[in-house]
Amino acid sequence: MKNFIKNNIEKRMTLPALVMVLLLAVCGCETDEDQTVATLTNLVLSEEFDSDGAPNPAVWGYDIGRGPNGDGWGNQELQYYTDRSDNVEVQNGVLLITARQESFEGASYTSARLLTKDLFEQKFGRFEARIRLPYGQGIWPAFWMLGADIDENPWPAAGEIDIMEYRGQQPTVLVGSVHGPGYSGGDAISKEFILENDRFDTGFHIFGIEWGPDYVNFYVDDFLYNRITPEDVTGPWVFDKPFFILMNLAVGGSFVGAPNAETEFPQTMLVDYVRVYN
Repeated sequence: MKNFIKNNIEKRMTLPALVMVLLLAVCGCETDEDQTVATLTNLVLSEEFDSDGAPNPAVWGYDIGRGPNGDGWGNQELQYYTDRSDNVEVQNGVLLITARQESFEGASYTSARLLTKDLFEQKFGRFEARIRLPYGQGIWPAFWMLGADIDENPWPAAGEIDIMEYRGQQPTVLVGSVHGPGYSGGDAISKEFILENDRFDTGFHIFGIEWGPDYVNFYVDDFLYNRITPEDVTGPWVFDKPFFILMNLAVGGSFVGAPNAETEFPQTMLVDYVRVYN
């Protein structure tokens, strides 16, 4: 795996070059939507995964198990989330989140779900990650956010922003969504992005949002493909407070269905970096 990662990771940009590219992208990308863009002036979180071993504990915690109610995190997911190195580890500058088919604590699969709750939370800004996605029927990776007040305002009242979620059986399609009171689950406000002439499991792509008081803009690489505003939701706009970040790789569940005989394991979500600007 180490040699595979080393040989397949593209050369990283320096921070000044990255900022310049992002500024050009958000000011000059073409879209059918009217654009509202943030000014990227301050890098406030830069997780580059440069130290092998466990992810930085000052930034990342873990959800463990099969959900508070043992119901697959409310989505009928099939995995047991752990913090073992078999499921989550940094190697050669990349965070690896790995789903495995194995019997563990009553589940048939294991994986990992990381989150910055109580460690890093922010209201507004640009949130992005450079990720290579896995593939296969029943494979469900996600890079997303939840309202930091979720303990006081249970989902969906706290709000959810899905920067990227993806069905492994559709390796050219991803979904960006917001969930809130009156527009959650199957009624979320969503839009698909289709990658032309390529697949998300064959290379790294940058998934991001730019979020302000009255909009959430969704990006893949340098392309703005959706903008959601208070006028687009069918309930209260709850995206005016700090949110925290989550990254996970689920197996099965209501969004993707169960794995089948053609689904290969292990499957790994490779994260090159996570960066947040305000």
